[in-house]
Amino acid sequence: MDVMSTTEMTTTWQIRAIDPAVLEELRRRDDAGNPPRLLTDEEGGSPLRCCLRPVRPGERMALVAYAPLRRWARETGADPGPYEELGPVFIHPEPCAGPESAGYPAAVHGSRRVLRAYSADGRILGGRLTEPEEVADPESATGVLAEVYADPDVALVHVRAVEFGCFTFEIRRL
Repeated sequence: MDVMSTTEMTTTWQIRAIDPAVLEELRRRDDAGNPPRLLTDEEGGSPLRCCLRPVRPGERMALVAYAPLRRWARETGADPGPYEELGPVFIHPEPCAGPESAGYPAAVHGSRRVLRAYSADGRILGGRLTEPEEVADPESATGVLAEVYADPDVALVHVRAVEFGCFTFEIRRL
């Protein structure tokens, strides 16, 4: 499910989990050509990229390789070249309802993240490290996104975990 967010009537963007059609492909073969690895998270807490929430204790998940810039480039005609990355993400092994709420996902409020900005042609424009207090609630997270999107060349932002560098979700300028 896609979520719209607008800040001060000047910038509009869309916060996106992995698209359901892409998830179906990843559940058969991931972007590295491998079948998904099915796991159970006994303690819970692993971040799901299909619905932007943590895995519940004892919940099943699939670990797959995902190339978010490659997927975006196919849609837009961009050429990320050396910026294309392939990395691990957790998804539900079966279709789910997608994100439960609007805006910056509550599951990552108050967590350090890196926001990587890309131009429409696929070049990386820079990054922004967020501290927990900067994204502690929807209003503060929206303020940080407004700062990143103040650069008119930013077309896409990837939100990534600091510790592992994993893709968490994307935000597209509309």
